[in-house]
Amino acid sequence: MARSWSIPPWRGLLLAAVLLLSACATPVVRQQLARTDLPRQVELADTPFFPQEEYQCGPAALATVLTASGKTVAPDELTSQVYVPARQGSLQIEMLAAARRHGRVATVLPPRLDALLDEVRAGHPVLVMQNLGLSWWPSWHYAVVVGYNLERDEMVLRSGTFRRQLMSLTAFENTWARSEHWAVAVLPPDTLPVSADEAGTTAALVAFDRLATRADARSGYATALKRWPNNPTLAIGLGNTAYAMHDLPAARHALEQALAAQPDNAAAHNNLAVVLADQGELEQARSHAERALALGGPWQETARATLQEIEKKAAKPGVR
Repeated sequence: MARSWSIPPWRGLLLAAVLLLSACATPVVRQQLARTDLPRQVELADTPFFPQEEYQCGPAALATVLTASGKTVAPDELTSQVYVPARQGSLQIEMLAAARRHGRVATVLPPRLDALLDEVRAGHPVLVMQNLGLSWWPSWHYAVVVGYNLERDEMVLRSGTFRRQLMSLTAFENTWARSEHWAVAVLPPDTLPVSADEAGTTAALVAFDRLATRADARSGYATALKRWPNNPTLAIGLGNTAYAMHDLPAARHALEQALAAQPDNAAAHNNLAVVLADQGELEQARSHAERALALGGPWQETARATLQEIEKKAAKPGVR
């Protein structure tokens, strides 16, 4: 959930007190920032800015990263998708789903400050969640990190009504830590976050697949599979989307890639059996369906139905 940055005076005093208590960065953070390959200063000055209305930091921040990714969307268009009036804010799950509905992959990044800075260095503004209050009196807020200056220990954000808010690195780290370091890259399906790990990217693409067009989902799987060619989930996803688009050769290749990575994957055996049957290669199809059935598990009934369909095709006159 998120609340407005435009806070009453007494809450502003509370925030000031909280930031004063955040006097220095932790050793872990300092170690992350000591990397010699990290530029000392980056700012994505061309990142769009949408000043938020009261309690509307979610739509404003999401519009910022969507528009920066090439998908122009106004906050008003997002309000009905993410804003929950009873909570006076936006839930994280709704923010992720809305990004996906607009054709963008929303990937939760590793919970580290250097991962966030790597993303900014790559030219990707990052959506973050902060608690600007206290653990026992939270004031949740969405903002977009667009830059940093390690020499001055500053973060640069699009936040609330501020186009260029400067926040000390330590204050940012502390308010961000209260959200368990929640940070999201919102990018086109053919662009991977530089800091995302294999598990996070795979989860993001599977979730994206549920809401995206077949072409976009296929693009996302294909892009990620280039980085992680031995990931069976990505290969199966690519195979399934290719099959849905009637590209049987590509579907077959992807599913064979999945089995090369994980020979006992029942889903890959079953789906490859379907593709091979459609290509008229019934003996190979039967072999994969039988293998999926023998592996058991949640795919057993599906594999049995696939095998039955193959036998029906084989029983037709003139078919082998």
